[in-house]
Amino acid sequence: MATPSPAVDVEDAPVLDLPAPKITERALTGAAGLPVLGGALLGLLAGLASVIAGGVQLSGGNKGSGATLVVLGPLVLLTSLVLMCGLTVVSPGEARVVQLLGRYRGTIRAEGLTWLNPFTSRRRISTRIRNHETETAKVNDADGNPIEMAAVVVWQVEDTAKAVFEVDDYTDFVAIQTETAVRHIASSYPYDAHHEGQLSLRDGAEEITRMLSAEIAARVVSAGVRVVESRITRLAYAPEVAQVMLQRQQAGAVVAARRLIVEGAVGMVEEALDRLAENDVVELDEERKAAMVSNLLVVLCGDRGAQPVVNTGSLYQ
Repeated sequence: MATPSPAVDVEDAPVLDLPAPKITERALTGAAGLPVLGGALLGLLAGLASVIAGGVQLSGGNKGSGATLVVLGPLVLLTSLVLMCGLTVVSPGEARVVQLLGRYRGTIRAEGLTWLNPFTSRRRISTRIRNHETETAKVNDADGNPIEMAAVVVWQVEDTAKAVFEVDDYTDFVAIQTETAVRHIASSYPYDAHHEGQLSLRDGAEEITRMLSAEIAARVVSAGVRVVESRITRLAYAPEVAQVMLQRQQAGAVVAARRLIVEGAVGMVEEALDRLAENDVVELDEERKAAMVSNLLVVLCGDRGAQPVVNTGSLYQ
């Protein structure tokens, strides 16, 4: 059966050296189950009736027909029971992987009651959408800083044959490969960007999430699993360095704010000097201009409100 394209784009995913799948899913269609169920029930009734009738005839002295009915009745009962063993119920959101003497015969996805060869084994596989949330992984980022990271992946079994025969336990396989992908992504990028344009775990959430989904999809495709979506649920510095990193972030924020304040203050001083010169309000020499610039910068860049000293004398006192 043709495998639909995965929900996650895997173009940017790492190339993994995984063995080619030996078995892929193929559809299997069984017989209608309700007619077989009705026939088996009738056979059970007929077998019981035959045994009872045979016993009555044996007790009445009719040994020939009585013995025939007594022998035929259990055979009919046994045949009916064997037929009932082939009845298979497929519920919505699940499939049955069918094997006969160890060989894969196909997968039944049609809902309802179906009859198959009674000697086949039928393994139930859920095709519902599932969530898996990883444990919080403690790993070093690209800068060597210890961080804690966890993610949730939404996945679904797409190829039941691969899920059953290509891996030992597909649920454990998805869990381990998801954790491996989370650790690989966490160690490949820094927590914080050090220069503009650098991809980081904290600032590039959408890009990191897309790459994480692609890597998980590439790792679990051999198990017949389709990744619908993945999201990072926890991203933080490890407790032993969290306080130091917080102080560094606060210092960076203070420096950035001061730089913005200084740029605005310089612009305001330039505008004030230009307006004074343009309107001939007062004529200042270079020394007085420097003093005015200094005072304005102190007022505009200070953390607290200025406490002016009023000059009641002349301009040069």
